Amino acid sequence: MINLYSNLPTIDLHGFDRDYARIKINEFIEDNYKMKNEKIIIIHGIGSGIIRKETQITLKKNRHVLEYKIDNFNAGQTIVILDKKNVNNFWKCLKKILKVSVKHIHVLYVLFLIVF
Repeated sequence: MINLYSNLPTIDLHGFDRDYARIKINEFIEDNYKMKNEKIIIIHGIGSGIIRKETQITLKKNRHVLEYKIDNFNAGQTIVILDKKNVNNFWKCLKKILKVSVKHIHVLYVLFLIVF
């Protein structure tokens, strides 16, 4: 099968139980959010649908997820769109609170990326 999304970050949940899948999904989303990836792929498989359901529940609760949908060409994977607005809003609020210049905000942002 041809993967139409081969250049997107992907996590494969085959063989995971529901609790471990939830943990790995949230870690994967957090990592990709920090790396400013807009789209990611979660492969949950078709099977009995337990991991797919857990994936959808987890995505619905995650604050970084803007939108998600089952892939039209592969029902065993979900395409996730991450929200980039939270990063921009965070820095705008920080700038207002600290009342610092844009140059200083960029320095703080680089330090934030290094630390986290």
